[in-house]
Amino acid sequence: MYFSSIVKTKVLCYLNGRNITRVNKKSTLKRGVSSKMKPIGVQLYSLREKVGYDFVSVLKRVAEIGYKYVEPAGLWNVRPREFRKILDDLGLKMVSSHTPWARDPMNLGEIMDVADDLGLDKIVCGYWTTDFKDMDAIKRTAENTNRMQEILAANGFTLFQHNHDFEFQRLDGKIKYEIYKELCPNLKFQIDCFWSTNLGTENPVEMLQKFADQTISIHMKDGIVKQNVTGDKMVNGILDRKVDLLPLGQGDLPIKDLVPAVPESAEAIIVELDYCQVEMWQAIEESYKFMTENKLAEGNK
Repeated sequence: MYFSSIVKTKVLCYLNGRNITRVNKKSTLKRGVSSKMKPIGVQLYSLREKVGYDFVSVLKRVAEIGYKYVEPAGLWNVRPREFRKILDDLGLKMVSSHTPWARDPMNLGEIMDVADDLGLDKIVCGYWTTDFKDMDAIKRTAENTNRMQEILAANGFTLFQHNHDFEFQRLDGKIKYEIYKELCPNLKFQIDCFWSTNLGTENPVEMLQKFADQTISIHMKDGIVKQNVTGDKMVNGILDRKVDLLPLGQGDLPIKDLVPAVPESAEAIIVELDYCQVEMWQAIEESYKFMTENKLAEGNK
């Protein structure tokens, strides 16, 4: 990966209390509930077993299905500018990129370099179960997040957070993610609507509404919400929580109720199927058809 010594110096200077002179990019975040269809994208982590064999062919098929956006979780040893060119040639846009290193402020120089090469001004990351274990852990996580958010904002980037189920557990009756949100007032969110049910204990529409004012991206998956998570592990720095999923529209998630609650500030609805009970390409295609044929999202076909 690229790691500009100039950007690294900026991060170190900021951590030492000195100013950064990088030019801020103008924010385009919008408020309110969306009145038009959002473009549909796919999280490439869903296709991780396919990508390793033939990266370009996988992206071609994604484009042929009709997806407008992709969101990678790692670049599969492709240089950032080359990755961006491949997408441009296929008519695909990168809405954002999951960043496995974005939990440590000392990694931000590299992250900003890569984001610049990818043409991104937003960076998304997630945390591990222990980071939300109790109030002390949440406070430490929030402190770390605020440091990263401040550095990134000073350099023209927006930091936003991806959730799993454990952030939507309750602590003394309150959703842990709400506590975190209050401690991180400038943070933005990518709400994964399936995980926000906390495996069937919370209403996903209500959860989306709680975070609507700071939500800039949506992950949509489907399946039986009341199930156990198995096989927690880290895959290339990405938290992998195994649940059996289904193509969109074939599970318990009230997607037709969720889409009207998607805020105007959300740039896209991104399909993510970590695992699936049917063949993944079939699931990705059926999910696209469900969303576009029901006018829940806009594709290229």
